[in-house]
Amino acid sequence: MKKSRTLALLPIAALAAIALSGCAVMDDLRHESSTDFATVSELSDGWDKAAPWLPADASDIRTREATNGDSAILRATTDTELDPAKCAEIDRQSAPVYEQDWSPNAFVDTAWVCGDWTVIPTDDGWFGWTPNDPDEKALSPVG
Repeated sequence: MKKSRTLALLPIAALAAIALSGCAVMDDLRHESSTDFATVSELSDGWDKAAPWLPADASDIRTREATNGDSAILRATTDTELDPAKCAEIDRQSAPVYEQDWSPNAFVDTAWVCGDWTVIPTDDGWFGWTPNDPDEKALSPVG
């Protein structure tokens, strides 16, 4: 009888261990991850996705992404405008898959399309998401 009671408690103990171990386990279960980078150079070296629209002087870069797909959001601090050779202003048609406490309200009328990314301004830089709507991507100056 004691053995069966112990076995019955195992699922409860496993859930408690997951709850106590923090966000990393929950991120693994949801197939998501968050990363912070100080500079674009660190982002380029340490991130498996690319954000070619991001100004070279961007700092305080935060990401949230799918670990098993292409969905991602990115926020960066910079005073630099987006390169018109890479991005075009459009009527926004898509929205980000993720929302974080550092995400701005993405439901604005206009945005910038930069290849696979849609980007909007923030108070201190830029916020972008990928993938975007195919109709948005078609308006981008880069494929």
